[in-house]
Amino acid sequence: MSNIADLIESYILGQLAQQNDGHVELRRTDIANKIDCAPSQISYVLSTRFTPTKGFVVESRRGLGGFIRISQVPTENLVYQDMMDKIDENTSIETVRSMIGYLLKHQMITNREAALLVPVINTAYRNLEGEDRVALLHAILLTLERMS
Repeated sequence: MSNIADLIESYILGQLAQQNDGHVELRRTDIANKIDCAPSQISYVLSTRFTPTKGFVVESRRGLGGFIRISQVPTENLVYQDMMDKIDENTSIETVRSMIGYLLKHQMITNREAALLVPVINTAYRNLEGEDRVALLHAILLTLERMS
């Protein structure tokens, strides 16, 4: 027999799977009645199993007319966002090269794209100062994210 948290997670994932757009809007009371649990148990599941690091965005409004809106975010987008968060004026060229290696290894970019990025990054580190270099690197990652 599964525990309540597993049942809640399974129910929410089932509802998400029925949607074509990766978004679902639910009500805590409906879930609580369906599974026979307390709304606080639903909140616990949302905060531990439907997190941004696991590929979910959760919006919640409590009270009458309240809702839970859950959206699945492709994990590739999370990787690009994490990389952008780590790039600042002090980020070394080795770190950026290792990011390219990670993207290539996980088939998020092709060999050709990686080959094109290497000279661009080398030139950026040779010719651009901090803020301009960061802006270029962010623009590259945003473009790759949008194209994935």
